[in-house]
Amino acid sequence: MSEEITNEDELNENLSPEEVVGDSEETITRVTGMYRDWFLDYASYVILERAVPAIEDGFKPVQRRIMHSIKELDDGRYNKVANIVGHTMQYHPHGDASIGDAMVQIGQKDLLIDTQGNWGNIYTGDSAAAPRYIEARLSKFALDVVYNSKITEWQASYDGRKKEPINLPVMFPLLLAQGAEGIAVGLSTKILPHNFIELIDCSIKHLQGKKFTLLPDFPTGGLMDASQYNDGLRGGKIRCRALISQQDKNSLVITEIPFGTNTTSLIDSILKANDKGKIKIKKIEDNTAANVEILIQLPSGISPDKTIDALYAFTNCETSISPLGCVIEDNKPLFIGVSEMLRRSTERTVQLLKNELEFQLNEFEEQWHFASLERIFIENRIYRDIEEEETWEGVISAIDKGLQPHIKHLKRPVTQDDIVRLTEIRIKRISKFDIDKAQQKIDALEDQIAQIKHHLANLIDYAIDYFKRLKKDYGAGKERKTEIRLFDDIEATKVVIRNTKLYVNREEGFIGTSMKRDEYVTDCSDIDDIIVFTEDGTMMVTKVSDKTFVGKGIIHVAVWKKKDKRTIYNMIYKDGTRGATYVKRFAVTSITRDREYNLTAGSNGSKVLYFTANPNGEAEVVTVLLRQSGSIKKLKWDLDFADIMVKGRDSKGNIVTKYAVKRIELKEKGLSTLKPRKIWFDDTVQRLNVDGRGELLGEFTSEDRLLIVRQNGIVKAVIPEVTMHFDDDMIVLEKWDPKKPISVIYWEGEKELFYIKRFVIENPDKEELVITEDSKSYLEKVFTDYRPMAEIVFVKDRGKDRKENQLVNIEEFIAIKGITAMGNQLTKEKVLEINALESKEYTPPKPVPADEIEVVDEEEVKSSSKGSTQEGAKSSNDEDDIPPHTDSEGQITLF
Repeated sequence: MSEEITNEDELNENLSPEEVVGDSEETITRVTGMYRDWFLDYASYVILERAVPAIEDGFKPVQRRIMHSIKELDDGRYNKVANIVGHTMQYHPHGDASIGDAMVQIGQKDLLIDTQGNWGNIYTGDSAAAPRYIEARLSKFALDVVYNSKITEWQASYDGRKKEPINLPVMFPLLLAQGAEGIAVGLSTKILPHNFIELIDCSIKHLQGKKFTLLPDFPTGGLMDASQYNDGLRGGKIRCRALISQQDKNSLVITEIPFGTNTTSLIDSILKANDKGKIKIKKIEDNTAANVEILIQLPSGISPDKTIDALYAFTNCETSISPLGCVIEDNKPLFIGVSEMLRRSTERTVQLLKNELEFQLNEFEEQWHFASLERIFIENRIYRDIEEEETWEGVISAIDKGLQPHIKHLKRPVTQDDIVRLTEIRIKRISKFDIDKAQQKIDALEDQIAQIKHHLANLIDYAIDYFKRLKKDYGAGKERKTEIRLFDDIEATKVVIRNTKLYVNREEGFIGTSMKRDEYVTDCSDIDDIIVFTEDGTMMVTKVSDKTFVGKGIIHVAVWKKKDKRTIYNMIYKDGTRGATYVKRFAVTSITRDREYNLTAGSNGSKVLYFTANPNGEAEVVTVLLRQSGSIKKLKWDLDFADIMVKGRDSKGNIVTKYAVKRIELKEKGLSTLKPRKIWFDDTVQRLNVDGRGELLGEFTSEDRLLIVRQNGIVKAVIPEVTMHFDDDMIVLEKWDPKKPISVIYWEGEKELFYIKRFVIENPDKEELVITEDSKSYLEKVFTDYRPMAEIVFVKDRGKDRKENQLVNIEEFIAIKGITAMGNQLTKEKVLEINALESKEYTPPKPVPADEIEVVDEEEVKSSSKGSTQEGAKSSNDEDDIPPHTDSEGQITLF
């Protein structure tokens, strides 16, 4: 620590020249100014030299220096990565670790570097082996599009000992193909990778003046919703999902993962969600090797469809990525979208192609020029003119003089350097000079020059052909891996596992999950909303918690679902202490949480006399009993809730009676008063919905099912739920009619013949395989009409006329058999194709009216079975013999 300054002279000696103290002329330098300058220098360095790629070639400085070093070491064989890293340190003034990590990232993208050894795994997150154990060399693609020293601009390295490229002459949208991510001082960049083939196609479209759309493609595959991509600009968003399929009724398999995750982090997130009770799994296995395979075993009774949605809602099986397009141009950061990046990259490619062609043209013209001079020099024996010359100047002058009569057709003047090159021609070459071969060489050069000039005159067409060649040479195996879809939003409350129990203390007015000594209500999750009704007509919805006071006198408590229009509440209440009694039916679709709602007319002393919650809108019949008062004649009558319209929760309701009600009793449970629910299938997102999106499948009651037929021959009838997932090989999806037969034509692999069968589904809760189990068997056609028709087109035999097509009336061809039956052979002939034709008209049978149905008395059946032939038997007049549906006076009682 410095000593304390105790006098003014010592103080002035420590001040800088910018601030005068006392009589001194010295001043103080403020640290703020120094910080501002230094911070800006540091920020600029990190932005320009470390984190953000250049738009010209798509490389960050460390990546560019790695690629330059590999090229310098390239001899066609593999080089140790440690050797490449050490060589790169001649250009990159940082540690070997950062160079090695950057090189591994380039290698894992499998585009520029041909790798050998353990370079890590993008699926599992395993790191690469040490640099001394792995090797690399340039790929053919990199050699083709990245390097051309003749059109590269160079600069001195950081220590001035070497030359390094300012930018590499990359003739491809490499930045968009590889993607880039970096965090600098004050800004960051996140450019997502795109598909190799689509980039080429979009570049061609740009050169043709057409519009194009560019969407990301990830090496890990998976599903992607890019509806909010926003061209890769700030504010955009990409939703990525793992590809999850149902292996059987108790297991799921993940075969592709979202970008930015790996199997280790994905499994950790699944186990974490299981520990928190969001999902329920029995076991999870990671079988990932060359391809991703995560096997999830489910406990019995857990819905696979619901678990898939829960995995998307609560784990890393769904991730959100926010792109941010930031690049360096002219030593400044530039924020642009991916479409503009592609346009600039394509235009730069065109310019580089032009520079390359111009350089080649100059080379060929120089070769043509010297080949012409050489021919003139030898053919006209000008070399003999220098025999008498004794000085070098004389030799040059003699050759120049000898050339003059023959150089009028040359494209540029003859220089002294040209003449010097002529003097260097060896005698052996002159003696073996062949005029015809020389002319052929000149003609070939002229053809090449003409071709290059043609390319320069038609530069855009040449660039399009260049991109097409890249696609042809390097596009194999680079098809899109990520499937583009639109995702439905998953409501967490609908898919979460109910991992806790809800209890209630009705008298004290408390609900919660920690009140285990009180009355159990239902299972719930920790993110559910709970709806509560009290006997004074108050309603409240609150978040589930350990213990919450909601009001004394609780009459109903349950888990509440937002926008639930099917749950109808039936209520009879008394308005105040002396008011009338009202009845109302209502649904609760939206609320403000923790707010009290009064469901009565609002008078003090109001009380709920009867209340039910009906999940399917059931309307029961109740008996209303009045107190004996005055001259009231009718003290008892029935009230059918089906006669009461469903209105809003704020409605007052209909008057039941003005008199005092003694009690209300349930007489008869009701049926649903709601209409069958219309269900649509949205092919875009492959999900069911009740919002009118997609194709209408029909109106469904609680008993109706969906018929699903898959290409692999699996047939099943399932109860439709909006959480259902559908396989990609689904070929039939429609409302199931249990009486309507299903007809299938399939190829039997073992016998190598087409078979046909008709059947009805007898066990809708079971998946059935309707083709044989041979690995070569496959489903050809499925018919779900009553009277289907098919057409068989036969193969034409050589030298014969094609056999006439055969029409097959399937209803007549084969009878309905069991679902496991093999069926009948369709034909023994070789079949070219089978076509579905328009089905024949079917008229369903009319139901027989009830009054036309012949009814046989049970006693008559018994007596006839005993062979009784007695007639005119006399009936007893005892009351015990009166039929059960008549009263003692013989009057029929209607029900």
